[in-house]
Amino acid sequence: MPHVPVSVVVVVLLAFLFDFLNGMHDAANSIATVVSTRVLSPRQAVVWAAFFNFIAAFFFDVHVADTIGKGLVDPKIIDTAVVAGALIGASLWDWITIVFGIPVSSSHALIGGLIGAGFAKAGVGCLQYAKLKTTVLFIFLSPLIGLVFGFGLMVSVFWIFRRRSPGQVDRFFRVGQLLSAALYSLSHGANDAQKTMGIIAVLLYSNGLLGDKFYVPAWVIIACCAVIGLGTMLGGWKIVNTMGNKVTKLKPVGGFCAETGAGLSILICSHFGIPVSTTHTITGAIVGVGTTQRLSAVRWGVAGRIVWAWVLTIPCAALTAALTYKLIALFL
Repeated sequence: MPHVPVSVVVVVLLAFLFDFLNGMHDAANSIATVVSTRVLSPRQAVVWAAFFNFIAAFFFDVHVADTIGKGLVDPKIIDTAVVAGALIGASLWDWITIVFGIPVSSSHALIGGLIGAGFAKAGVGCLQYAKLKTTVLFIFLSPLIGLVFGFGLMVSVFWIFRRRSPGQVDRFFRVGQLLSAALYSLSHGANDAQKTMGIIAVLLYSNGLLGDKFYVPAWVIIACCAVIGLGTMLGGWKIVNTMGNKVTKLKPVGGFCAETGAGLSILICSHFGIPVSTTHTITGAIVGVGTTQRLSAVRWGVAGRIVWAWVLTIPCAALTAALTYKLIALFL
């Protein structure tokens, strides 16, 4: 068994901290709609979401982890200090936004952290622009895709159930929302947990602990899904309130359409190895559902503040990570 440096153990633990914060932060995405529609209590909802976050480890390939680990920054320049800087930059931004109840993307915080730390070490030449271009493009596309799916599903449901009473529709979708919440939480584990898998795998690879070939070890896959599930169980209640109540008011049918639309969008992107934001996607889906009632049903001021937080996530996390890398590099 190869010798594992203490610094690697510390950074792996730091990666698990980020994964935990990711679950805690993005629990809002997993449970906001099902809680706001009162289909499940907050405690029941987080346990439901955490379970499906975890079992994602056993159902999906690790295409997103591969993208994070070797597709954004040249793996040859990544070392322990770069990974530590990326994780600290992302974790700090996650924590700040949890405190203020801002539903930003943990995914893009990590991507920003990796870009910032890599740039601080090796300049722009280390960035792999093909994958970066796709990732940045989906910052804008993922909420639009979520919006289209959410809107389309809501319109379809209106037409299919047009002869049913509101009470019948409500009863049907209170059950349906259990399934849609499960689908969304499964997609969250399939995409978001893989980002931490990728960062741990590239750390192990850069320290010669994976041999000559980059891959994601089984223990990393299971541990990351377990930790993100644990974070989800604790939840970020301010963000739940923002997502579930402040963007638009949801009924069970709207919650079902938002969760299903977002979940399908994320699973499709995960299949192609695209690290999208679960936050962006579910927000777009909720807005899409809200606009089927009337444009004024969406609180556009709240949505606008969320968008500004999205825009700032990558540069803020990148700057923090670059400064952190410079400090860590003095000691490692």
